[in-house]
Amino acid sequence: MFFAIWFACAPAQAERRVALVIGNSAYKSVPKLGNPANDAGLIGGMLKKAGFDTVDIRQDLSAPDMRKALREFGTRTRDADVAVIYYAGHGMELDGTNYLIPTDAALETDTDVYDEALPIDRVLVSIEPAKQLRLVILDACRDNPFAKTMKRTVASRAIGRGLAKVEPTTPNTMIAFAAKAGSTASDGDSRNSPFATALAEHLPKPGLDLRKAFGFVRDDVLKSTANKQEPFVYGSLGGDDVPLVPAKPVATGPQANPQSELRRDYELALQLGTRDGWEAFLAQYPDGFYANLARGQLNKISAEETRASAEQKAKAAEQEKARLIAERAQKAEQDRAAAAAKAAEEARIIAEKQKQIEQARAEAAEQQRKVAEAAAAKALAEKQAAEKAKAEFAARQAAEKAEQAAKPAADRQLPEAENQKVAALSPGPTSTLSTAELSKSVQSELRRVGCLTSSAESDWTSAAQRSLTLFNKYAGTQFDAKLASVDALDALKGKPGRVCPLVCNFGFKADGDQCVKITCRAGYRVGDDNECERIPEKKPVATRDEPARRDSERKKSEASPAAPQANSSGQIVCTQTGCRPLRPGCKIGRSPSVAINGGGLTEVCN
Repeated sequence: MFFAIWFACAPAQAERRVALVIGNSAYKSVPKLGNPANDAGLIGGMLKKAGFDTVDIRQDLSAPDMRKALREFGTRTRDADVAVIYYAGHGMELDGTNYLIPTDAALETDTDVYDEALPIDRVLVSIEPAKQLRLVILDACRDNPFAKTMKRTVASRAIGRGLAKVEPTTPNTMIAFAAKAGSTASDGDSRNSPFATALAEHLPKPGLDLRKAFGFVRDDVLKSTANKQEPFVYGSLGGDDVPLVPAKPVATGPQANPQSELRRDYELALQLGTRDGWEAFLAQYPDGFYANLARGQLNKISAEETRASAEQKAKAAEQEKARLIAERAQKAEQDRAAAAAKAAEEARIIAEKQKQIEQARAEAAEQQRKVAEAAAAKALAEKQAAEKAKAEFAARQAAEKAEQAAKPAADRQLPEAENQKVAALSPGPTSTLSTAELSKSVQSELRRVGCLTSSAESDWTSAAQRSLTLFNKYAGTQFDAKLASVDALDALKGKPGRVCPLVCNFGFKADGDQCVKITCRAGYRVGDDNECERIPEKKPVATRDEPARRDSERKKSEASPAAPQANSSGQIVCTQTGCRPLRPGCKIGRSPSVAINGGGLTEVCN
């Protein structure tokens, strides 16, 4: 029974949340800060009350101690879902990079920052292993006393006021500043800073989304500092609410919405987006909030039609102007056409502005509709909760009255009950599948529809959760990916074929339900876009021994005897060594110093 209960409750275990809180007040080289130690105690206590698994509170850390604390915290975040780091103390920005300053830092020159302070990237690395949420809260935007005495080694090196803007590179990461980038924060007049007080007030609210919680923090800080300090949040989260403290589950049955049909018809007309659709909606629902929204959409469509008509008239006037110029019309006609074109352009601009105004009105009305629906849903939920509490209270009172009425009768029947021993077994509901079998069955179906690549296991692993999330995305369902359910199993069995798309590696392509290797014909290869492309031809590359080889060949050709070649004139010259044809460019001429063939003729070359 113990192991059965343990396996049944395993999927419903809460997420693991860890936190590191650092407060640096006792600086050695600059005056002591009063609030960081108090703020660290306040935030650490708040996180402990919020149910965090581990909250490590450190105060007045030197540079080695801060590095050690971040290293140990990085080890704890490897198996955590939510990781939070809160730092209160001095910080500074140098050349666009933010640094946290330990208590033993001296910072005599601007280059000492690289050795004695910790960059914000080191903090982000320690929370990177967290699976769902990574949150860094920096209450370090105070006026930096080191910047006033710090010597500059390079005049162009910039030291900013406050902290610089940070854009996280990993998803589901948020960085909250006590003051907006480039501005400083105030310690306030009380025991804690306004920023820490607002954090302790709003962050631990169950079910409150972090973005909305930090919005409430911003409003409180602006109000308490007379709009002099504005907290700011960098990073982004997904579309779902991400509370720091999960909301308590409330079991409520399906409730009918009296305006569900009206809202459905409105959303259908909104998807259609035509004049006929909105006129049909107004014919069905002529009055009320949604009717006003529909009229706003009609005004938006009318503005668009007016803009398009004005644009067509302007284009026609421009064409008419060009025709008159081409036909060399008279100047009066050209001026008249130019005036018409100008008037049409002005009408188009007015229509464009009117369209923008109507579009803004329609968007405002749509936003008002969503706010009204959210308020109505909240009121309905509160009404249902009140009715449920009232019903439970009435049932409890009725049960107490029935128990009091049955007590005398039970006292009278006590002797008979002592003489009778009756054992009653009430049949309880039995489950056809155990947790392990249900998990394995759901994973087998996920593998069949192409959403799971690994083998099916008895445990509901992170890979199974990701595969069920993919199934929700492509099948349009909204099953809870944290556990395997019978509803998810039934939905998977209802899918006859593949649901998740087949993703192949580089060099392969999808062929049915499997990946096949891409084969290219001769002279082609697989390119960066996973398609066949022609292999470029290699250009000849000259080497260093080319000139030496050419000189050697030239010397050999000059040293070898020339082959006899017939002159274009057919003349031959004879000497004591023999006869040969005249060389190109030469001729037979007389030379007074040479007597050949008795006539003094020889080969004369230019």
